[in-house]
Amino acid sequence: MIHYQIIDDVAVIIMNSAPVNALGLAMRRSLIDHLKRAIDDDQVKAIVIASDLPLFCGGADIKEFKTGQLFDTPSLPGVIDAFENTPKLTLAAINGTAMGGGLELTLGCDYRIAQASAKMGLPEIKLGLFPGAGGTQRLPRIAGLPQALDMVLSGNPISAQQALDSGLVDRVLNEGAGLLGAAMDYARELIANNAPLRNCADIAVDQSETNPDYFEQTRNKIAPKTVGQVAPEICIQSLQRSITMPFADALAADVKAFDDLLQTPQARALIHLFFAEREAQKIPGVSRDTPVRELTSVAVIGAGTMGIGIAIACLDAGFKVTMLEMSAEALDRGLGNLQKHYARMVEKGRIDESRAQQCKSAVSGTLDYTDLGDADLVIEAVFEDLAIKKVVFEQLDRVCKPGAILASNTSTLDLNAIAGFTNRPADVIGLHFFSPANIMRLLEVVRGEKTGADVIKTTLVFGKRVRKLPVVVGVCYGFVGNRMLEPYFREGSRLLLEGASLEQVDNVLTGFGMAMGIISVSDLAGIDVSYRVRESRRNAISHDPTYQAIQDRLFELGRYGQKTGRGSYFYEGREKKNDPEVITLCEQLAAEHGIERRQISDQEILERCLYPLINEGMQILDEDIAYRSGDCDLIWVNGYGFPAWRGGPLQYADEIGLDTVLTGMNHYRKALGEYGEMWFKPAPLLEKLAGNGTKPDECIPRSNH
Repeated sequence: MIHYQIIDDVAVIIMNSAPVNALGLAMRRSLIDHLKRAIDDDQVKAIVIASDLPLFCGGADIKEFKTGQLFDTPSLPGVIDAFENTPKLTLAAINGTAMGGGLELTLGCDYRIAQASAKMGLPEIKLGLFPGAGGTQRLPRIAGLPQALDMVLSGNPISAQQALDSGLVDRVLNEGAGLLGAAMDYARELIANNAPLRNCADIAVDQSETNPDYFEQTRNKIAPKTVGQVAPEICIQSLQRSITMPFADALAADVKAFDDLLQTPQARALIHLFFAEREAQKIPGVSRDTPVRELTSVAVIGAGTMGIGIAIACLDAGFKVTMLEMSAEALDRGLGNLQKHYARMVEKGRIDESRAQQCKSAVSGTLDYTDLGDADLVIEAVFEDLAIKKVVFEQLDRVCKPGAILASNTSTLDLNAIAGFTNRPADVIGLHFFSPANIMRLLEVVRGEKTGADVIKTTLVFGKRVRKLPVVVGVCYGFVGNRMLEPYFREGSRLLLEGASLEQVDNVLTGFGMAMGIISVSDLAGIDVSYRVRESRRNAISHDPTYQAIQDRLFELGRYGQKTGRGSYFYEGREKKNDPEVITLCEQLAAEHGIERRQISDQEILERCLYPLINEGMQILDEDIAYRSGDCDLIWVNGYGFPAWRGGPLQYADEIGLDTVLTGMNHYRKALGEYGEMWFKPAPLLEKLAGNGTKPDECIPRSNH
C-alpha cells in the first residue's frame, strides 16, 4: 500500500494502492505509521509524499460512507492535521490528479510541486457534500478566497498552471522530467535554504480581493442554479468560517457540518448515483473475459440533427466517420451543419483551428450503401418508422463486412424486429442517443434477445470513448427512458384538461427540480414528433379517448412547438408566452369529453406526474427491462432532466417511502373514477415492496437471480 524509503536526509512516502490510492482506513493508518517513522528518524530532515500510480490520489474511500468507517481513527482530518503539524518539512509531489481528500492531504503539507499535466479539484459538492477534511479552511489561506470559492462551489478541477498562478502549488514540472527526482531536488533546496514550515493556523485569509458583501453576492449569483440544494450553502458557510473563526475552531465546525450533511437526502441521492454509475457497467452475461471488437471507423445513416450530433461525438473521439443520406441535398445540408459546428467551436475558443480541421477531414459523405462496407460500427439515425428501418437494415446486412456492429438509434421501436431484418441478429444492438447527441451524456444501450455479449461490451467501451454514460436496457416499447416518460407526459397533459394551467404544471415540476416542465419539453422536442409516436401505437391507447387530446389537437392545428413559433406556448425567438387560444382549446376538449374543470393544487400536480412515473419504473424492474433501480435513475437524471440531488425517480421514491407512493396511486385510482382505474393501477412490485419495506435498489431482477 505504501513504499517507504530514505534517500540521504529525505524520507519518501509513496502511495501505491490501486486503483486511485483511496484514503480508506487502512491507507490512513499506513500514512500515520510511516509519517511517525520519518519523524522519529533523526536522519530525516524532510518528508516527500508521492504516488506510484498514474494519479496522486482520488480522495476518500467512498465505500466508507456506507460502512461507517469514514470517521474511524485515524480520520482523514486527523491524518492531514498530523502532516500539517509535523516538525519536519513536508512536500507533496502531485502527479495525474489530486481530487477531494487527496488534494486536502497536499494542503496539509508545507510545499507542493506538480507535473504540468496534473489536475486538482474538490468535487465533494457533486456528492451533495463539501470538503470537510479542511479544504475549505486551508485552500483560501493558500490559494486565496476567490479561487477557493470557485473550486469548492463548482467541484471542477483546475490545471497545474492555474494552481501555480493562484499559489496552490509552488512549482510545476515540465512533462518528460521525473517528478519524484524533481521533488527530491526541491526538498534538498528547501532544506539548504532553511525554508520555513507553513502551518495554515498561522496564515490569515487575504481579503483584499473581496468586499463585505462578497459571500452574499456569491449566494445571489448561484441561486438560480441551486434552487432546493443544501450543499452549496453549507460550502459558503464553511468558507465564511475561514475568515470569522480561529483555524482550529473552524476545522472542528467543519467536521460536524460534514457529518450532518452526510445524513441529508441530497447526499444520499448523489452518493446513490455515484455507485449506480459503477454498477451500471456490470452486465449479466458480460464478463472481464468477454472480447471487445476493434472499432476505428463509424458510419452514420441520416444527416439530420440527430445523425450530425452522433457524427460529431464520434469525430471528437477520434473515429473516422462516413455519413450516408438518400439525397445529395440532404447530405450537403448535413455536412454543412457539421462544418458550421466546428467553426463555432473555434470561434468560442473551445478548440483550435488545427483540431477543427482534423475532425472535419475525418468525415466523408456518400449516397451509396456500398461505401459502408468497411465500417466497424454503423449507427442508423433515420425516421422513427419500422418500415423505413427495415429497408435500412436489409441494405446493411447486404453490404457490411462480417463482424460489423449494426446499431439502431431507435427510441421506441422493437429492436428484436429490427434485428430480424438481418441474417446477423447477434451483431445488432440499440444505441439510443439523446439530442443534442454530441452534448447529452446518456446513451441507452438496448440489448436484443440475440445481441452478442461481445457486441454489448464493445458498445460500452465505445460509449465511454464518445464521453457518454452507457446504460444497458432490455426491449419493450420506449425501453426505460421513454417508457417512463409516457405516464409522466400523459398526466401533465391530462391536468390541462382538468383545470391546471400550462405555467402551473411547468412551474410545479421545475420547482421540484426538473430541468424543464413537461409542457415546455414537448414544445422543444416537437409536438409532431410525439404525435407520430402515438400514431404507431393507437391501438394500445384507444381505450382512453382523452389520451393526449390537447397534444393531438395542437398537431392538427400545425402548432408543432418552438420550431413553428407556436405549440402549447407562443414563442418570440426562444421566449415563451401564454397563448389564450390554448386555454380555450383545453376548455373545449374538456367539454367534449365530459371532464369537469376545477382548481388543482400544486401537490396534486406533482403527485400525479411523479407517482405514475415511479410506478412505471417499478413495472420495468419487475419485467427485467432494467437490471437495477439505479439504472432507471441514471437514465432519468442524465437524459430527462430529473434533479441529480434527488437521485432519480426510484431513489426519490425510497426517500419519501414506497408506501407513500402506493397510497397516492390508490388514492387517485379511486378519486379520478374511470380515468383513475385506467391509469393508476399500482405495479405488483410496488405493492409487494411497499408491503414488506424493501427498497427499490434491494430488488433483484430475474436475470440476476
